[in-house]
Amino acid sequence: MGQTTQTEREPFSDEKAPSTVQNIHWTANEDPEFVRHATQNYKRRRSALRLKILHFACFLGLVLLSHHFWPYLTTSAFPSHESQRLLVIDDDMCPQVSAITPSSHTTLIDTLDEEYGTKEFKLKAYESLGGAVRIPTVCYDDLGTPEEDPRWEVFDDFHTYIEQRFPKVHATLQRTKVATYALVYHWQGTDTSLKPLLLAAHMDVVPTLAATEANWINPPFSGYYDGEWIWGRGSCDDKPGVIGIMTAIEALLEQGFKPTRTVILAFGIDEERGGQTGAAAIGKYLVNTYGEDSISMIVDEGGGFSDLSGTIFATPAVAEKGYLDVRVDVLTPGGHSSRPPRHTGIGILASVVTGLEANPHVPKLARDRTYYQGLQCRAKYDDGFPSEMRELVIESQTSDEKLHELETKLDDFDPAYSASAGTTQAIDIIYGGVKINALPEAVYAITNHRIADHSSVSELQDRFASIVAPVAAKHNMSLNAFGKEIGLEASTTWGLVKVSDAFGSALEPAPVTPTTGSGPYELLSGTILSTLKTNLRTDDFPEFSVVSPGLSLGNTDTRHYWSLTRHIFRYGHRGTTDGYNGAHTINEAIRAEGFLEQIRFFTRLILNADETHLLD
Repeated sequence: MGQTTQTEREPFSDEKAPSTVQNIHWTANEDPEFVRHATQNYKRRRSALRLKILHFACFLGLVLLSHHFWPYLTTSAFPSHESQRLLVIDDDMCPQVSAITPSSHTTLIDTLDEEYGTKEFKLKAYESLGGAVRIPTVCYDDLGTPEEDPRWEVFDDFHTYIEQRFPKVHATLQRTKVATYALVYHWQGTDTSLKPLLLAAHMDVVPTLAATEANWINPPFSGYYDGEWIWGRGSCDDKPGVIGIMTAIEALLEQGFKPTRTVILAFGIDEERGGQTGAAAIGKYLVNTYGEDSISMIVDEGGGFSDLSGTIFATPAVAEKGYLDVRVDVLTPGGHSSRPPRHTGIGILASVVTGLEANPHVPKLARDRTYYQGLQCRAKYDDGFPSEMRELVIESQTSDEKLHELETKLDDFDPAYSASAGTTQAIDIIYGGVKINALPEAVYAITNHRIADHSSVSELQDRFASIVAPVAAKHNMSLNAFGKEIGLEASTTWGLVKVSDAFGSALEPAPVTPTTGSGPYELLSGTILSTLKTNLRTDDFPEFSVVSPGLSLGNTDTRHYWSLTRHIFRYGHRGTTDGYNGAHTINEAIRAEGFLEQIRFFTRLILNADETHLLD
């Protein structure tokens, strides 16, 4: 067969091209043009194959990445506010509501906001609080009954002051004095089928220490307004609650507002010692007057808001820790100090204290508790939340292993973790010995506890007794713990260790207020967001806000109001930077603009509750 030319050959195609260059047989009579085309076709097919492999690798990588991150990503994870962030797919994690502004009272709220922004109104409101601070309504732990202890009489001065300062309130609302000095106001609504709104606060303040009064920038009961701050004891805790509520209602009355929903005010007189005289009597009065489960919602002092990485977090407390003061008495035979036993009563008590200090309560992270809910909100909305912690929070929702890992990291991450998620103990009082050459026969110590919302009084008592029991046995002491004889019989021992409720003030953790899906919580959240969104601050204020359930570490007067409603909120609408130095310490002061925002919050809450369908 003779040679053929290239034009006589069939055109090259992918099917007919050599698969590899090695398959091209180089012979003397091979057409160079054929070889060139074959080589080019091979290279073209090899490039196509490489591209397919690259595409497959990319696809596989995307599949693996999406499998790893899909639990955390979603198209709905990017809020509409300017600072977009990477969030979780689960919309049920820290859900938010829209801001709620009064719709039927639009003109009224606009008018009041305009008035609240005037210099005349501000100065009058600031002086209302300053004048209240100047009346030293101090609460002492050892107060007797109002009938026998003259230290209560200062509340008469306070009553007179608010009567003069808020004349329309006292001309319109029905006032009832309970336990002589506690106050309940009734503002009748036009629709008696609606459950009332209850706003609570307390008129009493903690004492100041004479030895530290010289350290105050302004005198502790001056009520001085310096152009930015209002100074004095009670300026933060809790006279802004009393005066803020009264100011809001006075302003509403001046505008001719008449409520559809009844509003009740409850002002205690000894919240700083547990409300045993004031709020306790108020609670009984309200139950007798209105009945159990008769209130739509209660708002008392408590949580506020703070700026976290450019987002405002408002944290109304929906839960409150329990309480127990435990007294440990060590009773031993007396005698002359020249012939002491191996351990005196003070030494044995020291061993008890050492045992307690060596066994602090371990915090517990529980998915159904308020602290964990707040942690979810931070993971979702706090731009400054570390990515490692965010991932742990997300994974801990379904993984017990990750929940435990999160627990181990929280101690270093959040200084407030132990106090928030566990029972705390603080040995605050110790007493013993009366003479240097006489053995102490009776010594004692008192430990204060704030009981975690996942624990109970009985659990704390059992644990406390278990720590004291081996100490008593070691020193040949019998033990009586909360009325129960434990360990050695008294007849065979050298002395007695007695553990008891120090003041009869044991308190279980408060019932948890419903949050997500609950009308009252949504109303409060919407009102908070509305107040923040429309704030009258003259300085820069973050635009984006969220509401996160909070936990009250202390106890408020609401402990006496549990039977009135399930919907109790401890929230005062004050920013963390609106307090100069906190409460219960020197230089207590409130930023005047912060107090103004509290007045606005109470105003909007009353108007929102008046027209809402979210309350009974």
